[in-house]
Amino acid sequence: MKSNSLHSLPVYRKSLVLRDLSDALASYLSYNKDLFSLRQSSSFRDNLSDSLLTDATLITKEIEQAATSSSYSVRMKSLSFINIMTRNILAYCNGLERDGVKEKEYLNLLRKEIKSFRKAFKKWRLSLRNDEY
Repeated sequence: MKSNSLHSLPVYRKSLVLRDLSDALASYLSYNKDLFSLRQSSSFRDNLSDSLLTDATLITKEIEQAATSSSYSVRMKSLSFINIMTRNILAYCNGLERDGVKEKEYLNLLRKEIKSFRKAFKKWRLSLRNDEY
C-alpha cells in the first residue's frame, strides 16, 4: 500500500485525529508546558501526558507499518500493539481523572474518540486478516 493511499484508510485518519487530540489534551493538562521535557518531570500528570502522547503517536506508526508490510506476522504484531495502546490511553484517562483533572469533558472526548477509533480499527483489522487491504 502506498503512503498516499494510506490517507484513504478511515482507521488511519482516525488515528491522526486521536494523535492530534491527545497532543492537545497533553498540552492543556500537563503542568510542564514544554512537551519535549515531560519525560524528565517528576509529576504524575506530566508522566501520564507523556505516555498519552507516545502511545497515540505509536498507534499511527503501527497502522502505517501494518498497512505497508507484506509480512503477516508483522501486521499481526502491529495490530496487537495497537490494541494494547488503545487500552493504555483509556487507562491514562482514568489516571488523569484520579489525579484531579477537573475538565472531565476533555477526557470523555478522548474516550469517545478511542471508541470511534476502535470501531474503525476492528473493521480494518478484519480486512487485514483476510488480506483484502
